[in-house]
Order: sequence, then C-alpha cells, then structure tokens
Amino acid sequence: MLSRRRFLATAAATAPALALNPLSAQVKPSPSAQDLPAPIHALQDRSHEAVPISAAERQHRTDRARELMQQHKLAALTVTGGTTLEYFLGVPAGQSERLFAWTLPTTGDPFIVCPTFEAGRVHEALSLSPNGAHTRVYTWNEDEDPYALLAKSLQAATPSSLPLALDERVQYVFADRIAQAIAPRAATSGIPVVAGCRSIKSPAELALMQLANDITLSVYKAVYESCSPGMTNRQFTSLVDAAYARCGVRGEASCQVAAFSAQPHGSPTPQVIRENQIILIDDGCFVQGYQSDMSRSFVYGKPTDRQRRVFDIVHQAQAAALAAARPGVEMQSVDAAARAVITNAGFGPGYKHFTHRVGHGIGMDMHEWFYLVRGNTQLIAPNMTFSNEPGIYLADDPEPFGIRLEDDMHITADGARLFTPQSPSLEHPFANA
Repeated sequence: MLSRRRFLATAAATAPALALNPLSAQVKPSPSAQDLPAPIHALQDRSHEAVPISAAERQHRTDRARELMQQHKLAALTVTGGTTLEYFLGVPAGQSERLFAWTLPTTGDPFIVCPTFEAGRVHEALSLSPNGAHTRVYTWNEDEDPYALLAKSLQAATPSSLPLALDERVQYVFADRIAQAIAPRAATSGIPVVAGCRSIKSPAELALMQLANDITLSVYKAVYESCSPGMTNRQFTSLVDAAYARCGVRGEASCQVAAFSAQPHGSPTPQVIRENQIILIDDGCFVQGYQSDMSRSFVYGKPTDRQRRVFDIVHQAQAAALAAARPGVEMQSVDAAARAVITNAGFGPGYKHFTHRVGHGIGMDMHEWFYLVRGNTQLIAPNMTFSNEPGIYLADDPEPFGIRLEDDMHITADGARLFTPQSPSLEHPFANA
C-alpha cells in the first residue's frame, strides 16, 4: 500500500523477494494486548472471515484478459512484479534490477522469464498458485540476455506480428529493453487489458473490500474512543497499528491536526491533539490483497460554527457525488456534482479550496483505474469501485483547517452504494458505525 502516511515518511524501497505463500503472513495480536485501551482490546481477529479468490476466478481473469487482447489486436501481455501479477497468478512478488516477467499470450500457456538462481523459488510459488501448473519457466544466467530470452519465448508462443502489451507498472528500464528485443514487433500499453479486467470487481472481490472497509471503520471508532486531547498524532497512529493487529490484518493511518489538516496529505511534523481542533485521519487496510481507503474529520470538544458549516458542505458534496455515480454516466460528472456543492457554498471556483479530484478507483491498489475527475469522459460501469472523498482545505484562514470525508463506493446496476455509512458530524463521527 503506497499510503499517504508512507509517502510522507519516505518508506523503504519495495523488496524484490517473491512471496511464496500469500496466505501465511497473517498479523497476530500483540503480546501486550491486555495493556491496550478497552475499545481496542475488544476488537476481534476477523481475518478468518476473508474468502480467498478461487482458482476458477483466476482462470476467468486470464480468459477475460485474452478476450480483451483479441479485441485490441494484441499478441500477449507482459507483467513484472506487483499487484497485477498477484491479480492474475495469485503470487505476490516485488521487483529487483533483474528481469522477472510473466507473459500471457492470447493463446497457449503463459510463461515466466526469471534468473536461473530463482527457479526453485518460482516453481515453489507456482505450486501454491491456483493456475501455476500451466505456466512455463524460462531461466537466464547472470551473463545472459534476459530480453533476448523473452523475445525468443514470445516468438515461440505467438509467431504473429501483433504488438506485445506491457503492464503500465513495468519499469522503463525493462520496458525499453523489451521493446528493443522484440522489434520489429511493437510494444504498447497494456492498460486496456489490465484495467479492463481489474476495474470490474467480482462478487468475491467486493466481499473482500467490504470486509476491509468494515474493519477500518471499527478500528477508527475504537481508536477515536481511546484517545483524548494532549496525546500526539503519533500515539494515535500507533494505536491504529495495534487495533489493526487485533483484527488480524495489516493497515495504517495518518493523523493530521489543526493547520496540518489543511494540507490534503498532511505533514510528517509531530503534532499534538488539542481540544476543539480539527483532526483528519486517513488510509486503510489489506484483506487478502484488497484495500480500504477511508477518511474521517472530527473534534474532541465543541466545533466552531465555521467548522460545522464546512463539515456540512463536505457531507452534502459526498452525498451529491454518490447520487451522481451510476452506470452509463461520464466519470467527470461525479466530480462535477460534488464540486458544484462546494463552489455554490462559496468555496470555489474550481480547485481553490477543493484541491483534488473527488475519487479514484480502488481495489488491490489504493489508487487504480479509473479517476473521477474533470475531463474524464469514460463511462462508469457496474461493479466498478471508487473512493468518494470531497474536501475543503482552508490553509489561508486565520485558524487554518481542512475537512475531508471519504468512503469507498461500488457501482450497482442502477446507482452506487457506499461500503460504509457517512460520518454524521464532527462531534459524533462514528455514530452511524
């Protein structure tokens, strides 16, 4: 999860290791759980509620990818480490400077090109993968050219001259060398294939996302009830970490106080929670690889009239975006609906105080296709999932603050539904939880 908290904290680079068992890394409650505040201690491990994606569904994903490749006249799709590889193969893997690539031809068996010394781990991972038995493995030694091996393997798998699609997360150093190796065959964007698959969620995916959102809401509520003025924002986020561990999942949160809440993604500066000041929390958790993304704004104490008014406007904007989101409408119309509420209330025009789009796609990545933003004329389809997160940020106020309300939503046959209820007020942010 490239969360806002990690972005601000400058997290360590992604490890190149291949995770051999995606189900083995369950988070267990801390040994000092008895010392946690009562609301957090009351949380229960919910990881057992998650139903893993089935082998049949992963087969359906590759079938769908092949349909899209045929529609777009593509020979194959190549993916390096990351969430798209996990989506299709069920094997989480990072990426190092050495080429590790999975290729799915339009017809025939998929294949992997990887370093020879990784072959044992790859075969072990494939033995745990639902569809790993039909994946060929081609290896290269350190003094050999992996790109020539990929080109040769691709030509053997699909002798047509149609282009090779590359997942958008393939690093340039790999994409450039692959393009050179497969010439005169062209290399092109794999977004129509990957996003065409991943943007439409199955019932199993929606269930995992629902569980992730339910857990996040319960964690936020428990930590809110466990904190008070005088604590630091880092103490708040440490309790969030402990609460997620109690629930048996991996997650985190950012916590921004007062003037720092006027920055949409906040600041790493240490902060102290004060009575009657805005607190803005954000981020989510993973459940079987699927994410939640939720923001809540609240105060400990009594809000000012201005804080209440801004909250009410943002609340109305979120409701307007939800009402506008339905199959067949342009994605930009959802952003426009929320932005109109904020602008008409005097906090416009444009991006003056509502400084970002109203939503992004979400699933295995916190930010994925597609985006609810001005200029995006793509049509919304059933079973797409998005964040719904309008905000007003008043960095130039005498007492600066910002308010954002964020819940994830999925598109139904005739509208949209939030995974979690809207937050009702600054004083009682979890009254509907």
